[in-house]
Amino acid sequence: MNDYITVIGGGLAGCEAAYQIAKRGVKVKLYEMKPKKFSPAHSNANLAEIVCSNSFKSNLHTNACGLLKEELRLLDSLLIKIADKTAVPAGQALAVDRKLFSEKVTQEIKQNPLIEIYNEEVIDIEEIAKDGIIIIATGPLTSEGLSKEILKITGEDKLYFYDAVAPIVSKESINFDIAFYGNRYEQEKKKEESIEEWKQRLTSQEQSYINLPMSKEEYENFCNELINAEVVELHRFEKQEIFEGCMPIEIMAKRGIDTLRFGPLKPVGFDDPRYVKRPYAVVQLRQDDSIASIYNIVGFQTNLKFGEQKRIFRMIPGLENAEFIKYGVMHRNTYINSPVLLDNTYNLKSNPNIFFAGQITGVEGYVESISSGLVAGINAAQKLKQDKSLTFDEKTMIGALAKYISTSNDKFQPMNANFGIIPKLDERIKDKKLKYGKLADRALEILKR
Repeated sequence: MNDYITVIGGGLAGCEAAYQIAKRGVKVKLYEMKPKKFSPAHSNANLAEIVCSNSFKSNLHTNACGLLKEELRLLDSLLIKIADKTAVPAGQALAVDRKLFSEKVTQEIKQNPLIEIYNEEVIDIEEIAKDGIIIIATGPLTSEGLSKEILKITGEDKLYFYDAVAPIVSKESINFDIAFYGNRYEQEKKKEESIEEWKQRLTSQEQSYINLPMSKEEYENFCNELINAEVVELHRFEKQEIFEGCMPIEIMAKRGIDTLRFGPLKPVGFDDPRYVKRPYAVVQLRQDDSIASIYNIVGFQTNLKFGEQKRIFRMIPGLENAEFIKYGVMHRNTYINSPVLLDNTYNLKSNPNIFFAGQITGVEGYVESISSGLVAGINAAQKLKQDKSLTFDEKTMIGALAKYISTSNDKFQPMNANFGIIPKLDERIKDKKLKYGKLADRALEILKR
């Protein structure tokens, strides 16, 4: 067995993994193909280049990503430490000077005597893994050559490219004075039931879908706002690879006022319990986790700006106070079927010498990628030293993310940190901020112990 660990990818997850390994006295060979070769989204030679927003999201204790950052601070995350040092004014959020951030990370990694950087593309994973431990942290734009190699070691049906994702909302933020449960056609009134019995069944029986009925006026106002909303400009390579194969809901709306009513918002098979008649249109929400705490908006793949999504989708009756766990996105992202392939230390089940980290595992977001790199790095070092692996409690945000990507889920898709994936408190608390505060306190106390 080699006396060093190979890390492929010098992004957020790869740099964090390399630092955590070196911190434990183990040598690292860090491979980054820049500047010899660039992905379509990258442009400078530094490590940990940030290509989208410069925001690491909220610092608030009662925010899921804020809690995750606090956990990472407790665990001496290099990248969060540098993010704090290179912060720019952003209210309650942590935003960074992206140029300075990448420069500082590069400087720290280069100065570490246990980390050796190789600027070249790696393709032959299996050869490295024969005699050593490897962490693959190549991100959502993994090169074609390495993607083919990952296909070989994971199976051709285990590597995915998602083009668009619909928004996800918390169940507790849905207004059930308007929303009702049920599957299409099962909702229409049964002759043997009284009206009151039928209404009671629709509002109390948890089925696959939550339904949000719309009147003609509500539907037309919604469509008009959707058509005129601001969208995110896609990169050229994303337009070429994705746009033709995926139809955002705002583009569908532009094809005619009734397009959505004959598509994802069709009302066929439903009665509105409030009026005992078919609504003009229906938006459906589909359960997105095993404990029914979060729901995705069916058919709402979108390229709208996040602020526009919040404004316009809250026009849907029943979502007027919706809490968005995840906004809709539309871009290229390569990720593996982690629940089948990985355990909760990000270790490949079929080959214990191989770890994955970063967005390729199905965690989404800067801080989430750093978290996965930290866990993979610690456990790769533990494995080389033949020490016991370190798993994080699922009541912590780090542990909840690790469990999410390693737990069987037929609807698996990349996920940000959110309180919906953390086990509930023993007590029932209605006030959301108070509840999230207690969840965060519990997580930090567990982590400190």
